[in-house]
Amino acid sequence: MRMKRGKGERLTGDSVQAMGMLAPMMLGFVIFTYVPIVYILRYSLYNSNGFKESWVGLNNFVRLFTRDATYWKSLITTFILAFGKLLIEIPLAMILALLLNKGIKGTGFFRVTLFLPAIISTAICGLIFSLMFASYNGIINTMLQNWGWIQKPISWFSNRWTALLVLGLASVWNNFGINMIFFLMALQSVPKELYESASIDGITPVRRFFSITLPMIGPTFQSVLLMAIVGSLKMADLILASTNGQPAGGTEVVMTYVFKYFFGYSGRRVEVGYASAMAVVTGIILAIVSFVYMRMTKKIGNSVE
Repeated sequence: MRMKRGKGERLTGDSVQAMGMLAPMMLGFVIFTYVPIVYILRYSLYNSNGFKESWVGLNNFVRLFTRDATYWKSLITTFILAFGKLLIEIPLAMILALLLNKGIKGTGFFRVTLFLPAIISTAICGLIFSLMFASYNGIINTMLQNWGWIQKPISWFSNRWTALLVLGLASVWNNFGINMIFFLMALQSVPKELYESASIDGITPVRRFFSITLPMIGPTFQSVLLMAIVGSLKMADLILASTNGQPAGGTEVVMTYVFKYFFGYSGRRVEVGYASAMAVVTGIILAIVSFVYMRMTKKIGNSVE
């Protein structure tokens, strides 16, 4: 009996020690995650500029759903930009990871080089692409003119669709590296015996990818794609640093629109209450997108079980 009590006391002590070590992190998580959510929910029911406030109930939400077409336009732009760039970003990251996983010469150099854009600030990335695609002295227009592909400079940022194209390319360049590293780590955990058996059976590389590789890295692929989707839908600083929503609001995404009402940016007056209501609705939309995605990809995540 004494031995059992001693063992129980030791386990209890370890548990208390573990809880004590985790407590600061959990406290910080609650303070910096759930407390702001509570404040956002509260402010969404007030007309507030950050200093003075008055109760308006659900009026901010009524205004959002009935009188603010610009918010919904920015939401549509967000989805267009996010899913358009993901069609390039995820396949590109996967292809590069597959090539690096083959152990080609200089793998270490290419791994570091391809990952470098991921450590550059998103705002700096926006400035870089703004300069590259500048109308009259940008390197892209200069190259296209020297090659004889265009006769006069293209004003990339004066048209909504060309501006979205540039933003999409900038975001792909800034983010594909981290996704590539995640895919590469997952690929390196796949047993080589499976590929050897497939080669003996004469299975083609394409079929090998869909029958072996993709199911084996399914959980990683699911997580990476989810993070990429949510991250893309929360895009803001890239737009603020490059187009600021121009031309004529054509590249305004939902997060920049909310930001401008929170801080009175670009000539808008500060409306913390209304911005909070928009943030609540946006958060619900993101949660729905994430839930639907998780349900749709559940089979991929469980394919290795």
